[in-house]
Amino acid sequence: MAEKGQDRRKKSRGQTDRRQQNRHVWFLNATFDRIDFRQTVERISERPAGSAFKFVVTPNVDHLVRLQTEPDWVRRLYAQAWLTVCDSRILELIAAISGEKVNVTPGSDLTKYLFENVIKPDEPVTVIGANAQVIEAVTRRYGLQNVNWYEPPMGLRHNLLAVEQCADFVAKNPARFAFFCVGSPQQEMIARACLRRKDCEGTGLCVGASLDFLAGKVHRAPKWMQRNRLEWLFRLLSEPKRMWQRYLVDGPKIAFVWWKWQKARAALKRVEKLDKAGAYSGRR
Repeated sequence: MAEKGQDRRKKSRGQTDRRQQNRHVWFLNATFDRIDFRQTVERISERPAGSAFKFVVTPNVDHLVRLQTEPDWVRRLYAQAWLTVCDSRILELIAAISGEKVNVTPGSDLTKYLFENVIKPDEPVTVIGANAQVIEAVTRRYGLQNVNWYEPPMGLRHNLLAVEQCADFVAKNPARFAFFCVGSPQQEMIARACLRRKDCEGTGLCVGASLDFLAGKVHRAPKWMQRNRLEWLFRLLSEPKRMWQRYLVDGPKIAFVWWKWQKARAALKRVEKLDKAGAYSGRR
């Protein structure tokens, strides 16, 4: 009887492992949820006001390149996210070439959808980051009546007290949605601080410059450029002094990240193959 109980427990653990594997895809040393844009907005939208705090991260090429040299504590920020969705159509293409399916959910599109289709004008919205002009423009564009905005100091990454103050603002201004727009990994640091407090509510969205697009401060690429994965080129041409380092120096490093990931994936497959062969031999 004891052996049967152990067998049932092993079977249950195996089913749980398979469910977790089906839920996520491991790609370029990061874990993405296997959900598309529609499923992402549905899951976020269905969370009611007052729900325990959870947060969403939207890694792109820049994030994954930097994560290769970041300390472990930065990588763990992403591991604590409720949802991890891909912000980059370039990553989507690299995944397809690699035989993996990674759906793309751009943070800017996600933010726009929520403001246009989910957020009611009279409900509270919390924003950390951006500036007064952006907040005013977004408030006016969507007729918002209750925007709680906090502008943290510069150097947030190296100012843990300021990070905690941001989390305190979120706790004192509960909303169904809190938008963290201070860049990575600062916005993920704030999200983790909110999670640890246990008294924050709603869904935190780490979405970088998304509000800048809604406010018209920064323009999105034309749809045809977005579809053809040329949005990076549009931003480079629009802001060459600010973007040349990201797109011409740091961005191409994703090829090295891909090469290392391919090696690691091949090694893992060899180990799995040996384990299966050993298990088969043992059964015989």
